Amino acid sequence: MRNLLPVLFVLTALRASAETVIPLWPEGVTGPRVAASEATLKRVQQGGPNKPGHESDILEPTITVYPAAHPNGAAVVVCPGGGYWFLSTINEGTGVCEWLNSIGVTGILLRYRTPTADETLPYKYPVEDLQRSLGIVRHRAREWGVDPARVGVIGFSAGANLVGHASWDRTARTYAQKEGVDDPRGPAFTLFVYGGGFLDKEDKTRFREGFSVPADAPPCFFVVAHDDRGNPVEAAELYLAYKRQDLSAELHIYSRGGHGFGTRKTKFPIDGWLDRAAEWMGASGFLKPVTP
Repeated sequence: MRNLLPVLFVLTALRASAETVIPLWPEGVTGPRVAASEATLKRVQQGGPNKPGHESDILEPTITVYPAAHPNGAAVVVCPGGGYWFLSTINEGTGVCEWLNSIGVTGILLRYRTPTADETLPYKYPVEDLQRSLGIVRHRAREWGVDPARVGVIGFSAGANLVGHASWDRTARTYAQKEGVDDPRGPAFTLFVYGGGFLDKEDKTRFREGFSVPADAPPCFFVVAHDDRGNPVEAAELYLAYKRQDLSAELHIYSRGGHGFGTRKTKFPIDGWLDRAAEWMGASGFLKPVTP
């Protein structure tokens, strides 16, 4: 029996560190989906499931929990991009969770509903999925060794648009909420990576009608490459909205890197962004150890 104790300890540790997949809506997803158009289906086929690490046709969204080996109590829900057509679940998903684990953060990979590009509001159902994710993480915080006050979000491209809506919109939730699971709080902090969708289509010096950065917006880290179409302007305008209200934010616009760099190495200046993001989280107090 004495010889079995080390083996049992190792097995227990392995089980504790294993990935956990949790359905968001076990009793049925919210709302009816609009059938995908032929154009969307073609786009999905061209850019989605035909490429490694791209996933689409997600009808029942889930979160996958990646616990850190040496957790500091922080957790981040990871929202991959893909134009609301598919999800880039390696470069902007599992790779991000690995990086988060390396700095002691529990990674929560969200596979939100997609494609939703043909919906009136493509982000509507994905936002509901993200809100439910945040609630579940906080509901199970003690079990996962997470500080419920340090649950943040990171999004890439369409995923950044998603986390932006979850961070800055203040509309009431329309889905039936589950007691004990649906926490009304938004993310504690936000990392907005090469995102867009908040500026006026005609006048890029102002936000689209009905949108503004609220006075209680969570601290935000913005990162984008200068050669990424209009996304640098978007990041700059959002940062300025933070600055005008004296809200906590940090902006990085790298000279080269394009769109979709995620966690892959490009050999361009953008490769340093993960270090800068970790520094920002640390300086902002989100990586502090849990108090016993």
